[in-house]
Amino acid sequence: MTFTIAIDGPAAAGKGTISKAVAAHYGFAHLDTGLLYRAVGARMLDGVEPIEAARELTPEALDAANLRTHEVAQAASKVAAIPEVREALVDFQRAFARRQGGAVLDGRDIGTVICPDAEAKLYVTASAEVRAERRYKELQGKGSELSFDDVLAEVKERDARDSERASAPMKAAEDAVMIDTSTLSIEDAVAAAIRTIDSKRAAG
Repeated sequence: MTFTIAIDGPAAAGKGTISKAVAAHYGFAHLDTGLLYRAVGARMLDGVEPIEAARELTPEALDAANLRTHEVAQAASKVAAIPEVREALVDFQRAFARRQGGAVLDGRDIGTVICPDAEAKLYVTASAEVRAERRYKELQGKGSELSFDDVLAEVKERDARDSERASAPMKAAEDAVMIDTSTLSIEDAVAAAIRTIDSKRAAG
């Protein structure tokens, strides 16, 4: 049985949390495709040329301890704007999506480019201010000295870079169901996602 769930949306909207919960609920495999770009971004920071890093990427690279750092996140957004990097990672993602037993993929272009035929598509979003507040608190917990205004500016800059890039810009698929988490608890957001996916599975 193959059943692909594509979950897209901007940074800090909650798509990763929702994706993990949805995958656990259905017993599906989960791929945070952002980790692919973070892994490439991390290697770029180490001096490796981004396209070369993408073509040589291995599953083991996704387990690196430094992939969740602020610096790597910024590098990931930059390498994701390089068409040749995206092309190098497409096959990896598509193979994962059609694995037996079902798969959940989250990212920026899953429902539009990677898996346009996914059985269920969600677009998880929230206001820039809410997302910046979430990221600000997360960074504070890691000892960051960035101000809220700094984080908000970076969120808006990253949104612009992700949505305006020439290759696979971030946008909702025409048939994606929108979930705005600005005022939702994690539990309510996950419940909304599961209701949507259940209706797709029943219709299928």
